[in-house]
Amino acid sequence: MTQLTNAQRAFLRKMAHPLKPTVMLGKQGLTEQLLAKLDQELNAHELIKVRLIDGKDQKQELAQTIVAATEATLISMVGYVLVLYREQADPERRTIILPAG
Repeated sequence: MTQLTNAQRAFLRKMAHPLKPTVMLGKQGLTEQLLAKLDQELNAHELIKVRLIDGKDQKQELAQTIVAATEATLISMVGYVLVLYREQADPERRTIILPAG
């Protein structure tokens, strides 16, 4: 994926504002099942919110690990909620059209 511009990030943050977190990172931590769920949600919605319930003291490391494992882009981190975006691989299934650079 190409690097997102500030305007594209702002556009995605605006789209993510009304969304509810679809994935919760709890006591079990970052498991294979959680990564599979993240991958499934990103494939279905492209833009998701993730709430960190446990591991709050290491949220930066968790965010970087999630981004690396899912090949998503971290749009924002407000408190303990991450906003992730990954463009749908199939152009016909894309629901989010980013504004030009």
